[in-house]
Amino acid sequence: MTDPTRPAPGSPTNDATDPAMPPALHYIRMFTDDEGESELAPALLGGFALQTLGGAAAAMWMQRLPGVPEEVWFTVLPVGWTGEWHESPGPQWVTALSGRWWIETADGQRVEMGPGEIHWGEDQGTTSKRGHRSGQIGDLPCVQLMVRYRSAPDLAV
Repeated sequence: MTDPTRPAPGSPTNDATDPAMPPALHYIRMFTDDEGESELAPALLGGFALQTLGGAAAAMWMQRLPGVPEEVWFTVLPVGWTGEWHESPGPQWVTALSGRWWIETADGQRVEMGPGEIHWGEDQGTTSKRGHRSGQIGDLPCVQLMVRYRSAPDLAV
């Protein structure tokens, strides 16, 4: 699924300078399809609005997702690590902070991601309970930030 013509997950759709044109973020969505198997697809996260964090801070584009985050994890995938077939333990955002990693779904798709690239994992309840495989790439560990939700937020924003 690595395609050099497709924008990298985590990249915005524009330069974010026009107040009339909110950006959207590219991400890789993993989900359970209608046949009950895991699948990958490119997606866009929209719904950004100009807001300030307060004080004298200038407004920036922000998107506050509904839902309740359950846990925030920092993970380190050691060099050579592979997670054989498993489902995501809950709906979650995963972003590599350093290093690289990959995901392979039951339909045979594989995507590789690196620093700043965003992944949404929601492959719970697959028919085979197989979910996906994932692993570390290269000579450096992959450090990730994971934000797990109690239930999936509505990403159709």
